[in-house]
Amino acid sequence: MLVVVTVSTGVPAVILSVAYKYFWQLGLALESFWCYQILATKSLKVESDRVYIALKDKGLEVGRKAVSMIVGRDTQNLTEEGVTKAAVETVAENTSDGVIAPLFYMLIGGAVLGFAYKAINTMDSMVGYKNDRYQWFGTAAAKLDDVVNFIPARVSAVLMIVASYLTGMDGKNAARIFRRDRFNHKSPNSAQTEAVMAGALDVQLAGDAWYFGKLHKKPTIGDPVREMELLDIRRSHKLLYGTAMLGLILGIILRILVL
Repeated sequence: MLVVVTVSTGVPAVILSVAYKYFWQLGLALESFWCYQILATKSLKVESDRVYIALKDKGLEVGRKAVSMIVGRDTQNLTEEGVTKAAVETVAENTSDGVIAPLFYMLIGGAVLGFAYKAINTMDSMVGYKNDRYQWFGTAAAKLDDVVNFIPARVSAVLMIVASYLTGMDGKNAARIFRRDRFNHKSPNSAQTEAVMAGALDVQLAGDAWYFGKLHKKPTIGDPVREMELLDIRRSHKLLYGTAMLGLILGIILRILVL
């Protein structure tokens, strides 16, 4: 794990150091490009929207295949509501993991620290499972990911609450569910933004799910004020972009104040 983080950080650090030393414009352009690539705002929207389009135009089976590309749970037996919920949960969690958290670290240490964060988060996504295959390496990756996401997850949740008001969603309920359900997950971070998303949409997220053929009992997040519907995927995109914009604005303000 240390090797992965070291290589992921060291290689871009050396390249940027050389670029800035001999041609600072190239260094600035390269670092700006890498920072843009590290942020997952567009890809998160595009990949989750493929689930929406698949369910809408091609049916449940194609929708299951589409959502299997962005979630770790078993999808072969999911209902349309289950597929929709999985996509919305992914948008909620990755608004923090894929957008605000890397932005947080890039504001501190530029693209190099952004790459370090992405290496840790990617390892958690790939092997951070509590099963025999990944018993030791996966557990270590998951714990490290919990540490580096602790502050960004909470910043993301607050920004998402503000975004829920600005986008015309149920901001009051988003704040209420956040206070009540933000720890309804084994991870100290995952339920932070999921709770806000559930409250803003007036739906219930999380609950039991199948992973690698085994049922995992998990608490629910939010109240089932109404049933999940396909358009909730598109509604989650509003919160994604609203939160991302607020994070960018906050980051710019903080950088100006620090400099």
